[in-house]
Amino acid sequence: MIPDKEQMFEEMQACFGDDRRRIKHAGSVTGYAEQLYEAEGGNYQVIVAAGIFHDIGVHEAERKHGSSAGHYQELEGPPIARAILEKLKMNKVLIDEVCDIVAHHHRPGIVDTLNFRILYDADMLVNLAEEVNTNDLGKLDRIIERVFLTIAGKQLAKKLYLEKQ
Repeated sequence: MIPDKEQMFEEMQACFGDDRRRIKHAGSVTGYAEQLYEAEGGNYQVIVAAGIFHDIGVHEAERKHGSSAGHYQELEGPPIARAILEKLKMNKVLIDEVCDIVAHHHRPGIVDTLNFRILYDADMLVNLAEEVNTNDLGKLDRIIERVFLTIAGKQLAKKLYLEKQ
């Protein structure tokens, strides 16, 4: 069985409760992941599930470790994502891949699949404005070239951040 995007999104929202910022972030990352999937390919189900659940461990990380740092999210997220995806009756092989992506989504190179690269780039598209001075276009262009892992991700980042109206 393949859970649909709406079911997964509802489960993520239930997990995040009234944390609108994180719900919005997951929605934005998923939207970019879908755009990158259209250009790059991959496994749509894995990409969407990873987009929706990539930060699902943040509340548990804060509760257990007093921090939302990426490595704590990567530690706490996979068991939560796995439980939800098993409840939704996703295929075990797909669950394993989604959980592997969630467990490493801040550290490129550990998992080197197209599905991972798409999720990583989608997350970077959302996070870039928060992490980098987007007014220094030369520096931003160099960062985009160095950080993004897919051709479509680089192209979309340049369109979003360098082609300012």
